[in-house]
Amino acid sequence: MPDDVVAARAAAEEASAFAHPPVEPDVTTAYGDHPDQVIDFYVPRAQVGPGGSVPLVVVLHGGAWRAPYDRRHITPFADFLAQRGFAVANVEYRRGAESPVPEGESPIAGRWPDTFDDVAAALDALPALVREAVPQADARRTVLTGHSAGGHLALWAASRHVLPADAPWRTGGSASLRGVVALAPIADFAVAEKLDVCGGAAHQLLGGEGQFGERRPYADPALLLPTGVATTLVQGRTDLVVPQAVAEAYADAAAKAGEVVGLTLLEDVGHFPLIDPAADACAVVAEEIAQLAW
Repeated sequence: MPDDVVAARAAAEEASAFAHPPVEPDVTTAYGDHPDQVIDFYVPRAQVGPGGSVPLVVVLHGGAWRAPYDRRHITPFADFLAQRGFAVANVEYRRGAESPVPEGESPIAGRWPDTFDDVAAALDALPALVREAVPQADARRTVLTGHSAGGHLALWAASRHVLPADAPWRTGGSASLRGVVALAPIADFAVAEKLDVCGGAAHQLLGGEGQFGERRPYADPALLLPTGVATTLVQGRTDLVVPQAVAEAYADAAAKAGEVVGLTLLEDVGHFPLIDPAADACAVVAEEIAQLAW
């Protein structure tokens, strides 16, 4: 397919994904004192499965870990999952600083260590918060999902038990998860850096030159394997934002570590249909989540 056709399709896909109005949550709960340390909860809108308690899907939004992109853009996706019978927790976290950006430059991606502090704290607080906010949810049937930078965070959150021993976020055992469904994740920082994904966002997240290599073992999912957690990556073949090669590199790293990771590649699909309720790809994502959750 010619490059100009792919680019035009990608622009249309992005416009479609962002055309949905934000969907207000049923409950919002804080897991810390910072304004970004909150979780939006959506109760299931339909009964699916055998009845009784329902699985919980934890959503981590993308946006290259940059401040302008918050959880609001992924609320239609959270609502889409709630319509499919899931309880949903849409997690906010601290992203890059909101200081003025010189003209022509992108906002800084992420904060070290705050972004990781927040995701770890949110996941640790989640079981107790879920009992209060969505009592019909069964936290023992939790699936993590995330898109783009949020896909990275989902993979990272599921691998905290294999972090280096001196990592402040390390847990004593693997998380009680049914699995992870990572959507076009920034899953291998070396490949992402080579391809200049999101304008070097992974490099910025870890603090830039001189700290990227030092911090990668604490942050790069491709170095945190095997996890022992069922994991599926969903990736569009025509993704111009996070190319297919990034997901493939993670799957290859997992295989070398003795772990099988599912990789669902979608033809003629770019970056944003994965979280666009109007796109067929979004239904594929929901089915991948359901296969792990139910």
